[in-house]
Amino acid sequence: MERTAFSLNIKGRLFMLDTPRVMGILNATPDSFYSTSRAQTEAEIAARTEQLRTEGADIIDVGAYSTRPGADPVTEQEERRRLGAALKVVRREWPEAVVSVDTFRADVAKACVEEFGADIINDIGGGLFDSRMFCTIAALRVPYILMHLRGTPATMHDVPQYADCATEVFRELAERLAELQALGVCDVVLDPGFGFSKSLNDNYRLFAALSEFRRLERPLLVGVSRKRMVWQPLGITPEQALPATTALHALALQAGAHILRVHDVREAVQTVTLFQRIAQSSLNLNTTAAGN
Repeated sequence: MERTAFSLNIKGRLFMLDTPRVMGILNATPDSFYSTSRAQTEAEIAARTEQLRTEGADIIDVGAYSTRPGADPVTEQEERRRLGAALKVVRREWPEAVVSVDTFRADVAKACVEEFGADIINDIGGGLFDSRMFCTIAALRVPYILMHLRGTPATMHDVPQYADCATEVFRELAERLAELQALGVCDVVLDPGFGFSKSLNDNYRLFAALSEFRRLERPLLVGVSRKRMVWQPLGITPEQALPATTALHALALQAGAHILRVHDVREAVQTVTLFQRIAQSSLNLNTTAAGN
């Protein structure tokens, strides 16, 4: 399929999305659902970041608040402490890395950008958990990842009733995107929010409609790595879900995804590389046919 070429303005330079990008997960938490992504000590943070960078991550996504079902709440002070400790290491060792921060709190986002040079804010709350988030992003002038969900931090894994999940997610993202545009925020990446306030069937209906989100004319991020929607139907564990995750990554790229948010960077990069090879071969075939 034809891919729209987008870019993000990161500190005055263009970060191109004409080729799909891989975002590697670094969780500065003790309780994220996939233990391999966790890193708490300075040595663990450095080792995890080195692994992500060596395997080819284009973006390092640093989070400090586990959003797995049943996870304990994290205070704003503790979230800032964890993120600050992680970002200091990442910025010291890899100053050129593109770094996103996974937070739904406006003050935490502001501190991470202004004190530690974070490049992108990745907000699972989609502006719903903190009413000041959109205005803060407009003032910071950084790219923003707008994720869909319904509820609150305490209820975001409850499943609301959708008449048509894909249509409703599309509409709600479009409404929030319009709010951001009214504030002058241009660099917005859309995330349909797989696994958040959606049933297993909702997730797959949404995935089947991914290509429709191109109509919003914004880059699309897909985060399904080792999530329940991947392993539950197969009767396996998150630790066994890499092959199935990789299959969904390939399908997401085919549907037009621009960024894959992943735990396993090497495999995602390989998937992107082969997808690009096929896409280029298809383009060459079409060009040759048109020339005949």
